[in-house]
Amino acid sequence: MNQIILGPLVVAGAAAALALVIALVDRVVNDYGEVTIDVNHGKRLYKVRGGSPLLGTLASQGVFVPSACGGRGSCGACKVRVLSDVGPVLPTETPYLSPQELANGVRLSCQVKLKKDIAVELPDELFSVKKFKATVERLDDVTYDIKDAVFRLDEPREISFTSGQYVQLVVPPYGTIKESVQRAYSMASRPGDSGRVELLIRLVPGGIATTYVHTALKVGDRVELVGPFGDFRVRDTSAAMVCVAGGSGMAPFKSMFYDMRERDAFPDKDIWYFFGARSSRDMFYLDELRRLEAEWPRFHFVPALSEPSPEEGWNGETGLITDVLERYVKDRIPRDKGLEGYLCGSPGMINACIAVMTRNGIAEGDIFYDKFA
Repeated sequence: MNQIILGPLVVAGAAAALALVIALVDRVVNDYGEVTIDVNHGKRLYKVRGGSPLLGTLASQGVFVPSACGGRGSCGACKVRVLSDVGPVLPTETPYLSPQELANGVRLSCQVKLKKDIAVELPDELFSVKKFKATVERLDDVTYDIKDAVFRLDEPREISFTSGQYVQLVVPPYGTIKESVQRAYSMASRPGDSGRVELLIRLVPGGIATTYVHTALKVGDRVELVGPFGDFRVRDTSAAMVCVAGGSGMAPFKSMFYDMRERDAFPDKDIWYFFGARSSRDMFYLDELRRLEAEWPRFHFVPALSEPSPEEGWNGETGLITDVLERYVKDRIPRDKGLEGYLCGSPGMINACIAVMTRNGIAEGDIFYDKFA
């Protein structure tokens, strides 16, 4: 068994090392000189030094293409349409591109290296994305592995966003990490409190950004945030929202619910919020959300534990969150105005919830999600 596991790891490690050597040799041997990036048919022209990926080079010019993985080629978020010939699509790109996208020249900007002049198309909304300077105002442990981090922006009311969107946290070099990286986190703060950005950050073993936040970041530290990004948002319909999350997937929903309550937005929408955890130590904001449910008649909160122990004294729903969801969608949630699905979490959780929802009559086109990279 160990040989079966170690074999692919050795091959992957050798491939990564070879890629690094090739990149270093290419940087030393090849001098691509100055190249021009033509954005949106001549509307913006950037003359830059060649040799680096398109994603980072655009960022150096103040144009921030979203990248949930920080340019590692593992999220597929940094898509741009390339209008000029920049060479064949790389194997690292194809898993994230549909046949239609491939036919339309869509590429991952983190994988496109600038070797000559290039023409691209970018959504106009990207030009409103900014880099913000902020101070860490609060760092609270809401579970053993999730921190609630609040950042106070230097300029009050500087950021304008829609609940459900995310920002990228810029992580500086620290410890053995020699280069700055960026990672994406959904905002838990309300758009009405635009002087602050709140993020829920779960510790991922070996994660560069999450380790930094959990072990190195301190109240009073200075940070940079880039955003806002994303189109995960509440749709302006009367259909009931069927929302499912777990862990730090709580973040965009916290923003949505409190924003809706504050503005009395979408007054015809009922909200059903399913939050799944393994045990009580993974559950948080219980009292706050139950209080919101008591005060707001159209909000229904359904927390569930999949593996509660008898000692926990849990009296709520039990079982996998998908099983709890199915019971409610079948028998408890009114359908007179229609249903929409809203999901935030891991790809596995989201795919399982989509299967439950479509099996119970929610059209796939009415299911919206924010999938972790």
